[in-house]
Amino acid sequence: MHSFGVGPVLERLRTSGGGYEIVHESPGLELGVYVLVAPEPDRQQPHEDDEIYLVLEGTGVLEVEGESVPVEEGTTVFVEAGADHRFTAYEHLAVFVVFARPR
Repeated sequence: MHSFGVGPVLERLRTSGGGYEIVHESPGLELGVYVLVAPEPDRQQPHEDDEIYLVLEGTGVLEVEGESVPVEEGTTVFVEAGADHRFTAYEHLAVFVVFARPR
């Protein structure tokens, strides 16, 4: 078992101007918190793993392979491994990230 708090990580990233922090890592799984603060752009590159984003705070748009998905608190989006994607149109956006990795 592994217990972790998302709130303290979210606050730490918010006050430092954004970023990504892993909150749990085990074989086959990585969980993290990703905070974006405008005007800093999202510089993500395609990932080798499938991932799920759950929006914790804010609004924006997730661009996935040229398709726009509006996101807000509570929105969950699956992004397939290798897909070109990034967040846009946000002032402040905080997401919980789940990477599914092959074991």
